[in-house]
Amino acid sequence: MPPRIPRQQAEEPAVGTRPDNDAGVSAELAAVVSGARRRSVRDGDRQIDTAHLLHSLLEHDPEVRAVFDDGAEIARLLGYLVQRSIGYGLRWQGSVEDSGAVPVVREAEGYSPLAAEAMECAAARAARRDGGAALGLDLLAAIVADPQARAVEVLDRAGIDRHEVLARVEDRLVRPGWTGR
Repeated sequence: MPPRIPRQQAEEPAVGTRPDNDAGVSAELAAVVSGARRRSVRDGDRQIDTAHLLHSLLEHDPEVRAVFDDGAEIARLLGYLVQRSIGYGLRWQGSVEDSGAVPVVREAEGYSPLAAEAMECAAARAARRDGGAALGLDLLAAIVADPQARAVEVLDRAGIDRHEVLARVEDRLVRPGWTGR
């Protein structure tokens, strides 16, 4: 019987060619991107989208998990994300995540247009804040900023308001004594 999870062959190109240690991205966020990349390959998706990024953030970043009120919110979010990864519930496979706000010019190095924009926005947020590398909280804020993002659809279905998530992120980032680690 063939394995249920497709394996990426060594000679296959990775979903994205962007190195995980890009300037402007923390080591923790690079691990999140690697997780999202593996998830997109495993799911058979052509690109890393904002839902892949959200799923990986929830799995890898305790600061992101702390944004959500309780275990029930995280459980609902992960429930929708897992349904999507096993082929039930949210059906996006084979389509490109795009809000239509800007023309799609390229497949941004393995990212959907919205995910690529979120990565750029996360780096810009970090640069404005302290000039440091982007953190998971920066990426969370960036991926829920566009109401057309798949991550926002997951939040909506889980009954979580994206504006509330953004407010919680901002509160955590400006909290006195917070170091980002």
